[in-house]
Amino acid sequence: MDNLELERRLTILEDIEAIKKLKARYCEICDDDHNQDRIVQIFAEDGIWESKDFGQAKGHAELRKLFKSFAERISFSQHNVMNPIVEVNGNTAKASWYFFGPFTFRKGNRQMWLAARYEDDYVKINGEWKFQHLRAIGRMAAPYEKGWAKNG
Repeated sequence: MDNLELERRLTILEDIEAIKKLKARYCEICDDDHNQDRIVQIFAEDGIWESKDFGQAKGHAELRKLFKSFAERISFSQHNVMNPIVEVNGNTAKASWYFFGPFTFRKGNRQMWLAARYEDDYVKINGEWKFQHLRAIGRMAAPYEKGWAKNG
């Protein structure tokens, strides 16, 4: 293996690690009361957050509005992501993740378990990875008290 190939492979590994850190930062921002100031820092200017269950936001102004609505509805969240599959192609990348976490909704102080799959597109801007398009695909929502299995 020549030095150019070694350098290319090392860059891909560094990019994958940077994307994993970006996703961890996303989770931390969500658990920081869905911080509207911080969320826009990790999305491209025209970045998209999308979910069939929660709507779509495109661009920083809409992202702020969406995350403000999350903060108004959610008093506690613990975002846990796992099983990343990250594919880097130069200054763009794609990744999928599984999500599972406990939430408390302000209305009725309701506790829920949520599970989802994330399908993300990333772009490297001025040497820094950002979200271009985050898709949250709901898989399960269950009240804490009852769990997710059907009874009877």
